[in-house]
Amino acid sequence: MLQAIGLTSTPRRDAPPAVDDLTFEAPPGRVTALLGAPGSGKTAALRLMLELDSGRGVAYFRGRPLHRIPHPAREVGVLLGDVPGHPSRTARGQLRMLCAAAGTPATRADEMLEVVGLAGLGDQRLGTLSVGMDRRLGLASALLGDPHTLVLDEPAEGLSPRENSWLYGLLRAHAAQGGTVLYATADPKEAARTADHVVTVDGGRLVADQEVADFARTRLRPRVAVRTPHAARLAAVVSREARAAQRSVEVVPEANGRLTVYGSTCAEVGDTAFRHGVPVHQLADEIGDTGPVAPPPDDREARQPSAALSELPPPIRARPVRGPLRPLRYELRRSLGVRTTTVIMASVLLVSAALSVLLARTGGTPLPRTLAAWPELLPLPPAALGAGILGALSFGDEFRYPALAAGRGTVPRRIGLLVAKLTVTAGFALLLASLTVVCGAQGLRLFYGPELLTVPANAVVLGASWACLVVGCAWAGLLAAGVFRVAVAGIAAVLAVPVLVVPLVQKVFEAPSARSVTGLPGRLRELAWWQLPQEADRWVLAVARVVAQPVGAALALSLSALICAYLFTSLRGKVRW
Repeated sequence: MLQAIGLTSTPRRDAPPAVDDLTFEAPPGRVTALLGAPGSGKTAALRLMLELDSGRGVAYFRGRPLHRIPHPAREVGVLLGDVPGHPSRTARGQLRMLCAAAGTPATRADEMLEVVGLAGLGDQRLGTLSVGMDRRLGLASALLGDPHTLVLDEPAEGLSPRENSWLYGLLRAHAAQGGTVLYATADPKEAARTADHVVTVDGGRLVADQEVADFARTRLRPRVAVRTPHAARLAAVVSREARAAQRSVEVVPEANGRLTVYGSTCAEVGDTAFRHGVPVHQLADEIGDTGPVAPPPDDREARQPSAALSELPPPIRARPVRGPLRPLRYELRRSLGVRTTTVIMASVLLVSAALSVLLARTGGTPLPRTLAAWPELLPLPPAALGAGILGALSFGDEFRYPALAAGRGTVPRRIGLLVAKLTVTAGFALLLASLTVVCGAQGLRLFYGPELLTVPANAVVLGASWACLVVGCAWAGLLAAGVFRVAVAGIAAVLAVPVLVVPLVQKVFEAPSARSVTGLPGRLRELAWWQLPQEADRWVLAVARVVAQPVGAALALSLSALICAYLFTSLRGKVRW
């Protein structure tokens, strides 16, 4: 049972709300159509039910609002518009990534491709899919978690009649197994042909809530469909007899010898054709363009022959327990499912190796900066900038190609997902930092021999500083993209650290100080709950020296501000483990 109670969208300025106090129910075991003309508020109502937009009211899915459901993808399957995925990702890769997000086995992706008829197109890129294939993949995404409720917006838009029949057969098969189906449509004929229950909205308000038979009888115009080889002659005699009897009858000629007669019945048209000797090949009562009149909803056997039901995917046999590897697996599939990550890392390594060789040739750059490929002219080394770009794309790509619309919001704002993104981006950043130093060292060894490669005495501190710089840039890009919901903002935040924040920090450190931090390790030991070893002083001082550097202090300040902004804008009221 899906219950929408008092849904009201937040109005913009002086405009009326797109949805105004909308209340209706979609019962289980039936297909419910949310009918409305373009701009009537049906799509806004779906987004309010799925908590994608702000507003008042609540939607209950089997008695629980969406934010109270531990595994949303297993309760609600969603298809809103096109398939939300990166155009370079394959269909199989997209489904496997969503399997990781839903906590279902990766083999479920191949099962869904088989069900929707895309078994041979699993390696095809999303950007090359036709409209019909895109819709099939979107339905496969909605069915991945074996949900009880399906919520779809204009699912048949752009489909051929054959694909239309398959789609609604699949929806009807889902309802026949006890599931709830709610789809939005602007075509009343389609609603009368495919739904059991029709909810009509206009101007964001409820207009009618009817069974399909009542809807067809009261809100659609009945007609008689006639097919004859003498369509013009039959049209003339039907119109003449209607005028003689002073009845309001309209005859509309169509192609292929077909007539549409409004305001009459099959018996009247058949009698007229018989009296004038006109052969009739087809004669049927219809409602709009919906085909034969729908029988009452109780007569479901006649209305839904088993041959019209499409095959559903098998149920998920084992429900894996919720664990920390699920968001990690999702993030790894998201990052490695496209070539962007590989291209960025390869480009950074090539540029870094070339810069290291050029810096060593001039001889005026210290060895640590040479290995990091960080000349004085650049605000950041290529590795730090590349790590920042990877971090920015981690959230930026999701907002541009929302992969988890079927979950909770456009991108689920969960601590587990954030931790997974921080972990994966830090791993990529450390890998990029290590490979940059290795490639730079090998380039110097190749061009100038091993004499230049001497290990400095403070190698550990330098390595920690280098790792903190790269990871900090990656996290700054990640958090800024999560706050501003665009990858460009993440990249801008990374560049703002050396350009804007570092000069401010340098001014602070250059100012005269009246206090000293001497003895900080000892005071920290006094505040600790457990007794720190004596060797900890050396590590605390090392960390303090790293943070005390202008770039380190600027990064720490930027990350602190971004974390606070992220918690305020993204996790506010939505923190769920």
